[in-house]
Amino acid sequence: MFQPPTFTRGSIGSPAEATVITTVLTRGPISRVDIARMTGLSQAAVTKAARPFIDAGYIEELPNRERTAGAGRPASPLAFRADREFFVGIKITSDELIGVVTDLRAQILHSRHRTLGSHVFDHVAAQIVDLVGELLGHDPAYRERTHCMGVALSGDVDRASGTVRYSPFIGWKDVELAAHLTRATGLITTLENDVKALTVAEQWFGEGVDTATFALVTVGAGIGCGLVVGGQVVGGAYGVAGEIGHVPVADGGPPCHCGGRGCVEAIASTEAIVAASRRAAGRENLTMDDAVALARGGHEGVREVFSRAGHAIGLGLAAMVNLVGPERVVVSGEGVANYDLFEEQIRQTFVAQAFAAAAKCPLSIRPLPFEAWARGAAAVAVQTLFTL
Repeated sequence: MFQPPTFTRGSIGSPAEATVITTVLTRGPISRVDIARMTGLSQAAVTKAARPFIDAGYIEELPNRERTAGAGRPASPLAFRADREFFVGIKITSDELIGVVTDLRAQILHSRHRTLGSHVFDHVAAQIVDLVGELLGHDPAYRERTHCMGVALSGDVDRASGTVRYSPFIGWKDVELAAHLTRATGLITTLENDVKALTVAEQWFGEGVDTATFALVTVGAGIGCGLVVGGQVVGGAYGVAGEIGHVPVADGGPPCHCGGRGCVEAIASTEAIVAASRRAAGRENLTMDDAVALARGGHEGVREVFSRAGHAIGLGLAAMVNLVGPERVVVSGEGVANYDLFEEQIRQTFVAQAFAAAAKCPLSIRPLPFEAWARGAAAVAVQTLFTL
């Protein structure tokens, strides 16, 4: 019979526990010897930190597969039971909700989409509650073993208080969303900026697992950037660190919704590309798909729009790499599907503007399904549960 959850937010009691638990979660199966080697803890400290989680059924000891170096005893690797607990992740966009159920390793088990007919808070909150009910109703185990939820959306989000300070795509300011959803769903809710949530998923379960400093840049409706420095996601004193979308790269350029001019996002976001392509093609109803088709078909004016967008992104990437010095940069987002139209300009501009050896920083291009945004929100909930 399934045990009720023993650990809730704030249950991790020491840095050693946090280190051991996150190491097993992100790198397991892994032996105590390897954990000790990686973390600098003694094997006794590793065993002490892992024991409560083994007893509660979160961690299991796998059958002996190898012998510890020089000890003459078989090693029993430690691994998280991925189905010990489930998590809900919700991504709020301007026109829909994307919801997923994941396991402890943030692997998507079930997903649903729901159209938003309004940005009014009461409507959106009610739709989220209904979506959570649908997700958990898919499998009795989900309802029984789900206690935490992550919610992600674009904009200025205060994770500590669970408040949306400003979200331009849905027009919210100073909305206390997390507390409301916790009361309405019974799930402990963590709120995070969507790009930072994706960064957490990458840090714990993707390319960032063995990287102390890296950046995740998203290209699409907005231009976002999440930064990990010294193994920690950087929010900054005002919670907006990494906003390369609002780095000015064109003096006197087009106005941006942030109030500035010439921002990367004002030139390279989906909305900016569509607006510029309409002017270039002389077609008022042109869509992004139309713009892509024209550019790939050789329309010089529209191709130049994508080239300018690539130049702006390359400048933003170079500025970020020069300032932060990440080991690698992952470029993702829905706009990556059209990456062929501005890849050359991005790379040329980046190499030209990155300082000295920083130009060698690898750019890893990864398409991003929409469900990955919701997965990022769930990863934030996982992280919240297992960190100090």
